[in-house]
Amino acid sequence: MTGSEESPSFRLAYVPGVTPSKWVRIWNERLPDVPLTLLAVSVAEVFEVLRGGDADAGFVRLPVDRTDLSAIPLYTETTVVVVPKDHVVAAVDEVTAEDLADDIVLHPLDDTLDWEQLPGRPAIERPATTEDAIDLVAAGVGLLVVPQSLARLHHRKDLTYRPVTDAPESRVALSWPEDRTTDLVEDFIGIVRGRTVNSTRGRSTAQAQPKTESKTKGSDKGTARRKPAAGKATGKATGKPTGRSPRTGSGAPKGTKRGKPRRKS
Repeated sequence: MTGSEESPSFRLAYVPGVTPSKWVRIWNERLPDVPLTLLAVSVAEVFEVLRGGDADAGFVRLPVDRTDLSAIPLYTETTVVVVPKDHVVAAVDEVTAEDLADDIVLHPLDDTLDWEQLPGRPAIERPATTEDAIDLVAAGVGLLVVPQSLARLHHRKDLTYRPVTDAPESRVALSWPEDRTTDLVEDFIGIVRGRTVNSTRGRSTAQAQPKTESKTKGSDKGTARRKPAAGKATGKATGKPTGRSPRTGSGAPKGTKRGKPRRKS
């Protein structure tokens, strides 16, 4: 378990563009006594943060070095090109990398896309960050191709973006150190994978077990109070006549016809 037994906690790192609020909300509902701390880290630093023990798990962008880290791929993002609103690209619904051949396409040092060949013409210098590259796009220096979540994160009123249909895509994953797969990490994996609170995986099952036992006890009680089958002796006198014949146990002697009695004339 992460932290001390008396005061457990969970630290979750996430890279720019990832919005962990949905999973954090479910965590707070299921584990209200275990505080979750969010750590915003860069793509370049996130794996060092996980390996150094500064976070228990993190939302990262693939690829992940599986030598010492585990990872569960979650989703793939659409890749878009960010352009000024008056750029010709803004007039179409989508573009290809070839459509950007005559434009300067910025390539920041923290780029998350795995390019075989960069589109467009290269800039004189590479911007340090995606945020810096966005500022250069706004200044008319060039265009920027990024995952859609980063275009939304750095949204500006004077910029827009369009999908690039044949560009590499970025995949987001949940990652954690393989040798520190704690109970809390398992709990968070369950939340991310959409497991219910009564799932057979993780500690939630152990917490739900007492309810199952109480149901079993309740059903045993109900069994003890069940009425005996007809015709069996109970060992208790009820004080009420049964109306059954002692010979047949049917309530009338053999050969007696059932039905309404006829009125004598």
